[in-house]
Amino acid sequence: MTSPPATTERQRDADRTKAEILEVAQREFARYGYAGARVDEIAARMRTTKRMIYYYFGSKERLYIAVLEKAYAEVREVERTVDVEHLAPVEAIRTLAELTFDHHDAHREFIQLVAIENIHRAEHIRKSEVLANLGTPVLDLISRILDAGQESGDFVTEADAIDVHMMISAFCFFRVANQHTFGALFGRDMTAAEHRARQRRMVGEMIVAYLCGDGAAPR
Repeated sequence: MTSPPATTERQRDADRTKAEILEVAQREFARYGYAGARVDEIAARMRTTKRMIYYYFGSKERLYIAVLEKAYAEVREVERTVDVEHLAPVEAIRTLAELTFDHHDAHREFIQLVAIENIHRAEHIRKSEVLANLGTPVLDLISRILDAGQESGDFVTEADAIDVHMMISAFCFFRVANQHTFGALFGRDMTAAEHRARQRRMVGEMIVAYLCGDGAAPR
């Protein structure tokens, strides 16, 4: 039995409202942190009420956790686009590295949110059942690529999937998270457009060279 049209439309309106709240809340939390962000300000930017936000999310903490869930889910969606079945292992791991670079470059609020949550020692992530298992897909993906590379003989380094994920994330995260301090110390804007193509290529070649074990990145 299908839902009455009025009920379906109300659900669509509710989903749209929740999505809009999450978008505004993400910007607020990324800019001011969990402690500094104010639900009143989020409501004002939404032209709604604090009561309405609590109706959908229950509390400031639950809203923040929902923002984290959304941000991490978007990263996993990007990773799922890597077609392991039709890409050679070298190209697959390079593609994953470059897609991660693209995502972190384009979604700098995600970097800020992760940095903030690390300040809180992942206190809020640990409270999310959604996030508890959200790391599994990317590790499965990397493991499949590594297994295929070992089987084909392309990869000679016996690598751990978490280590490889860390290597990719570290490069992509650092250039955004540390852009201001790095710029002040070394006089270079790491996120400037003229460096982007080189850095994107660099992260892919770095991972491939490590896995191939000889410093050469075959294509």
